[in-house]
Amino acid sequence: MWIEETRNGKYKAVERYTDYLTGKTKRVSVIMEKNTAQARKVAQIALQEKIQQAYSEKKEEKKLTFADLVEEYRKDQELTVKMSTYKRNYFACNTLKGILGENTLVNRLSAKYVRDRFLTTGKAPGTLNEHMTRFKALIRWGYHNDLISDISYLDKLEPFKDTPHKEKIQDKYLEAEELKKLLAGMKIEKWKLLTKFLALSGLRFGEAAALLISDMDLKERVIHVTKTFDPVNLVVTTPKTLCSIRDIYMQDELKALCKQIKLYTLQQNLLFGHPDSQILFSTESGDYIEYYAYNKYLKENSLKILERGITAHALRHTHASLLLEQGVPIDVISRRLGHENSQVTREIYLHVTEKLKEKDNDRLKNVKII
Repeated sequence: MWIEETRNGKYKAVERYTDYLTGKTKRVSVIMEKNTAQARKVAQIALQEKIQQAYSEKKEEKKLTFADLVEEYRKDQELTVKMSTYKRNYFACNTLKGILGENTLVNRLSAKYVRDRFLTTGKAPGTLNEHMTRFKALIRWGYHNDLISDISYLDKLEPFKDTPHKEKIQDKYLEAEELKKLLAGMKIEKWKLLTKFLALSGLRFGEAAALLISDMDLKERVIHVTKTFDPVNLVVTTPKTLCSIRDIYMQDELKALCKQIKLYTLQQNLLFGHPDSQILFSTESGDYIEYYAYNKYLKENSLKILERGITAHALRHTHASLLLEQGVPIDVISRRLGHENSQVTREIYLHVTEKLKEKDNDRLKNVKII
């Protein structure tokens, strides 16, 4: 500590210390009325208290509430993710705030508290696991951004027991005969063509909705998938993953269908007065088709025709299932679907291979070799 005389005749006691965060030397000071031994002793104590306070402010974790964490997370997401992802996570975080409590202190969360709060919602295990995935991602983001010091309790949070994925989708695809029956019963040509296109190509609805006529290369027999239509924000954006950017080979059936769709689209564009539109599947006003309108039509018609409702994604399952039944390798199907790895395809369509095994066993059952 040293003493400096001020202009107004008072004295300043000054001390140096090393800043906790930067490692740089900083100063603290207190004013003394007199430069006496007693005053210097009092000043020395005051300076030490200031230094201790500075250290404690750096070391003490901020009392971050769950709402605070979500707010910081959203600020980051606004700058780093697509708008569709931001909105999905926005509502997911709202759900988590409702489950765990906005004012809950994040650094005091425990595995038991989180699990108990999830269970009190009464939601299905599959839904709870979706919430848990989003919760863990949020907490890990907080940890990686120095907002949370300890997340070891996450390892204790095991998934809620749920029906295996492969069992859930057993009834969410169509057999070839069912697909033919569904198509035969559809009355609206646009939706009929789209249904057949999804089943023959394996594209996601958003990928198909974003296609332009120029994305179909009939000469090279490929469909260029480079974008997707976001039905929530009504914008065309980048695909789901890098693997989703791909070329889909047109087998004979698909090539013939693409020619039919192109002709139909050009005729519709002339009919409704927007001949310059390049959207492959469009509304009467020339805009991108809406997922909810198509899915509603598909579900209503499948219920009426097949007595069970299916979604657009079931047609993607159907495509892969039918390819598997015809002996197309899983890795080939995985690349065609734009999956990040073939393991995803294996998990989803395991039931198809099991069905093929049963058929093989039936063929062998009554065979006599000797």
